[in-house]
Amino acid sequence: MTTPVLPTRYTLPLVEVRVAELDLACLPEVGAMFDRVLALCPAQVVVDLSDCRHLDAAAIGLLLDVHRRLSRADAVLTVRNPNPRVGRILHIAHLDQVLSIVTDPGVAAQTAPGQTRT
Repeated sequence: MTTPVLPTRYTLPLVEVRVAELDLACLPEVGAMFDRVLALCPAQVVVDLSDCRHLDAAAIGLLLDVHRRLSRADAVLTVRNPNPRVGRILHIAHLDQVLSIVTDPGVAAQTAPGQTRT
């Protein structure tokens, strides 16, 4: 089996992060973490929200900003395992039509935006 060859602009195929809190109060810290992650030039970033109990408008804006920055580099942002409450917030904000959202803990595969993998 051969290792897939990534375009030279990517330094890593995948970066996974788990975020427990994602709201205005922790936005500077989480935003700085995403800045460090994006500096690694990953082909895909998976944000595990299984421990996150709430998202606010600032968090939605941050996720959209990370998505835009990755899209400009032809990279992908995937949200993994949002709990039902967070999933509803993502749906109400129509992020499920923009971001890849997966609910299987073992799945980090690229899913087309607007599709949910179960």
